[in-house]
Amino acid sequence: MLSHSQIWAGIDNLAARYGLSASGLARRAGLDPTTFNKSKRTSPDGRLRWPSTESVARVLEATGASMAEFMALMSASGKLPEQRPIPLIGMAEAGAGGFFDDGGFPVGSGWDTVQLPAVNDEHAYALEVSGESMLPLYRDGDILIVSPDESIRRGDRVVVKTTAGEVMAKVLARRTQRHVELESFNPEHDRRTVPTEEIAWIARIVWASQ
Repeated sequence: MLSHSQIWAGIDNLAARYGLSASGLARRAGLDPTTFNKSKRTSPDGRLRWPSTESVARVLEATGASMAEFMALMSASGKLPEQRPIPLIGMAEAGAGGFFDDGGFPVGSGWDTVQLPAVNDEHAYALEVSGESMLPLYRDGDILIVSPDESIRRGDRVVVKTTAGEVMAKVLARRTQRHVELESFNPEHDRRTVPTEEIAWIARIVWASQ
């Protein structure tokens, strides 16, 4: 069973991972900035107060972290997951030839590296967001870790490369034998339907540094 201290450690460590204070994390998630203040973790009479399920769900949505990552951050030590060098390339460059094979695995030269939490995929790589097309979820300069080995389900955040060389980050809304429907992070952009034969590969986003 999770303890009061573990769940709050998870909140604090999640905020630290993204370079935020507890109040900054609450603000990022659209919550009252005082939601996670230490003074609110116990009542005046000493009773323990817990963050609501909705609050936890909203901070995970705002940061792009998975529940598994959040659970890992609840450790008593407060240590962040092990890190290792991961190949890094900008989204704008990712559409050029020579960086990926036909299955979406990173190949070739020209990659930089970045120290980010290790994932269970030796082929994982990082993409740096450029521009504002992924607002409000991902901002210019954010780093996305992409795992070609991870299975993909409806609702997952994914990176898609088309046969025309376009690379984009979207939410997988629907996938059939004939087409793939992709939802944009930015509400100003409409859902996009791409014929299956025009999809070069799809890989899941498993972590984001924001």
